[in-house]
Amino acid sequence: MLALFAALGLALLARPVQAAEPNYVITTDATYAPFDFQDKNNEYIGIDMDILKEVAKREHFTYTLKPMSFNAAAQLVANGQADGIIAGMMINDERKQVYDVSTPYYQSGVAWITKKGSSIKSLKELKGKTVALKTGTAAAEYGKQQQKKYGFKIKYFNDTDTMYNDVANGNSAATFEDYPVIAYAIKNGMKLQVMNPHNLGNAGGVGFFVQKGHNAELLAAFNRGFASIKKDGTYDKIINKYLNSKQSKFTGDAADNNSMWGILRSNKSAFMKGLWETIVLTVLAIILASLWGILLGVMGISQSKWIRGTSTTIIYAFRGLPLMVLAFFIYIGLPGVIGTKIPAFTAGLLTLILNEGAYTGAFVRGGFEAVDSGQMEAARSLGLPYGTAMRKVVIPQGLKIMIPSFINQFIITLKDTSILSAIGILELTQTGTLIVARNSQGFRVWAIVAAIYLIVITLLTWFSNWVQRRIKY
Repeated sequence: MLALFAALGLALLARPVQAAEPNYVITTDATYAPFDFQDKNNEYIGIDMDILKEVAKREHFTYTLKPMSFNAAAQLVANGQADGIIAGMMINDERKQVYDVSTPYYQSGVAWITKKGSSIKSLKELKGKTVALKTGTAAAEYGKQQQKKYGFKIKYFNDTDTMYNDVANGNSAATFEDYPVIAYAIKNGMKLQVMNPHNLGNAGGVGFFVQKGHNAELLAAFNRGFASIKKDGTYDKIINKYLNSKQSKFTGDAADNNSMWGILRSNKSAFMKGLWETIVLTVLAIILASLWGILLGVMGISQSKWIRGTSTTIIYAFRGLPLMVLAFFIYIGLPGVIGTKIPAFTAGLLTLILNEGAYTGAFVRGGFEAVDSGQMEAARSLGLPYGTAMRKVVIPQGLKIMIPSFINQFIITLKDTSILSAIGILELTQTGTLIVARNSQGFRVWAIVAAIYLIVITLLTWFSNWVQRRIKY
């Protein structure tokens, strides 16, 4: 018996230990239906999402999905901050110089589109008119090539829905887009028409991309998994699911989208999550930026020229940088220099602290300087050291002067959180963008988002005014 147990123990020890499944960070543009979007339950779905899910299951790896704007998603992979991108991304020679690419998993082409009922019937009629393009896409590159031939003007957008509505409202004469994407939007009620459904331009493959020279194992796993789902018919089921099903399967019933109340009711959990993220960002940014700004303000009136100069330089630099540029620099650019990934929330919060703190520092310094100089002289004549005089005499009086500026900066901080949607933070504005990408109800969704912001700003103003009265009396 003992021999049997011994043999069994040896057998168990001899069994190879299974390695943990690798986890990859995959970026995507979640506003690109039918490839990538959110359904009525706020789950990320689409051709890309279903393919990725099946491939990961069959090839035994897990992934962390990072939805964000297309440009940010592509740059994260190019800079090595993410492992791969799947976003309905067309394969071309320019991208092959930056990325390694999978076997094409979908064949597509570029359509040119006008608003429904437009009098424009040919590309020649676009001469001198404005065409809308989405930044960074293959369709935009194709459109730019056509500009040389047909002489139209171009303006760029960062998201698909805004670009579509610009054409539907007549602000732009036309746009260029991947055919399955625009076909989905039109089926979903977008008032546009495809002018070349049987003669698509720039036809080619859509692929999964990784940084050039890196993640060869992930790329090989994707190719093997794709070959597997293609062979057993799973791929065809995925394509049929998104291109031939009723849109209500993903967007919800008509009653959920034909009124503001219906949209609010069916998406209340998403709106609440987005609002909560906005509030958390705002509160943390207000507290930390105020502390940082007060420090900069105190440094700005220091007796030391070096300390004053440091404060002035910091305030000048971070007030001069646009908030979105700063956010991209911290989230996408900086990790490539320091060699450490920065989470989106951390990058967004740091962006707000640096930017809002610089503005706070400027008016804090001004508030301290507004205190009558005789106050400092009187305090020093009583024998108080400079630091004590500042802390007990000048700063308390200066803070009362600054209260209106603090209130205004609080409101600005709340509104500025919307810009952080560009780096994938799922706050209120990004929540609205994802809902619009699914149901194409831009006016109703943005009216709801605007109303929520207005309510929160009003409450914040009331609270700030109450604090102001308490401090004064």
